[in-house]
Amino acid sequence: MFAADTPAAGRTPLAATTSVRSSGQAALGSPELELASAGTSLKPQHYSQILSEAFSQGSAADFFEVHAENYFGDGGAPHRYLAAIRERFALSIHGIGLSIGGAGPLDRDHLAHLRALVDRYKPALVSEHLAWCENGGTYFNDLLPVTLTSEALDIVCRHVDQTQETLGRQILIENPSNYLAFEESDIPETEFLSAMARRTGCGLLLDINNVVVSAHNLQTSPRDYLDQFDVAAVGEVHLGGHSDDDRSGVTLKIDDHGSAPSRDVWTLYDDFLAAAGPRPTLVEWDQDVPALDVLLTEVATARGKLKQISKKEVGHVPAR
Repeated sequence: MFAADTPAAGRTPLAATTSVRSSGQAALGSPELELASAGTSLKPQHYSQILSEAFSQGSAADFFEVHAENYFGDGGAPHRYLAAIRERFALSIHGIGLSIGGAGPLDRDHLAHLRALVDRYKPALVSEHLAWCENGGTYFNDLLPVTLTSEALDIVCRHVDQTQETLGRQILIENPSNYLAFEESDIPETEFLSAMARRTGCGLLLDINNVVVSAHNLQTSPRDYLDQFDVAAVGEVHLGGHSDDDRSGVTLKIDDHGSAPSRDVWTLYDDFLAAAGPRPTLVEWDQDVPALDVLLTEVATARGKLKQISKKEVGHVPAR
């Protein structure tokens, strides 16, 4: 069964996270975002529409999420727009380049830029990936997988601790999309993530599309993965799309964030909500970005599910 907690009924704010605990389960979330919040990725082509008076008065989005590295510069148009949007909406900052899972030390300049960004915009949520993308000063244009061993767990926990101490707040770590499994891995991914959360006090970002992609590619059960996932530690949920690549004769699912969430993603999202209750949910779309109205249609679907589950008793998921 899911390791479910029992959230308060209705649209109750998450607990504040002004301090970071060195061990044990940390409180999740932000006083600025309610449990049943839904948002989407912030893209430059949508800046003006989001800042229009009509949009702000009747917004279908509770928050927007940005990739941290896109705003590491000190000024310019991106920051002017982001500052104006921040005055009206909550923000989530999602890092993709800190290399939390790397064997070497964290890049102190990168961490300093991240701290400056977080201090400047005071986002409701801050997150990174269980992955690595840098080695010896060389950066790779991808999120590369971590071998799930006790040694890797020690490294990841040390990096999460360092990041939280630098930022002075809790971060969330996202489960990866997988295309292969290492023979050396001897800790199930769900156990690895849960142990990391217990040891560091960080939260988890549950990317449900990543669960679907990984389960297909590794020929495992997405429902079994969720049954073993520490949903009590989840501070945010991501919903995104994927594509199918069958050039090798075997279909591989690619986590490309280039389409709407699939039916399988929505089904797993329903299962998660039934067990854990509402969590701030992001519709993630990074390639072939459509008109803002298309994104908001998906956000409205998520918001409807969040409101519906807020009215129900959670903690039990019927067998499928």
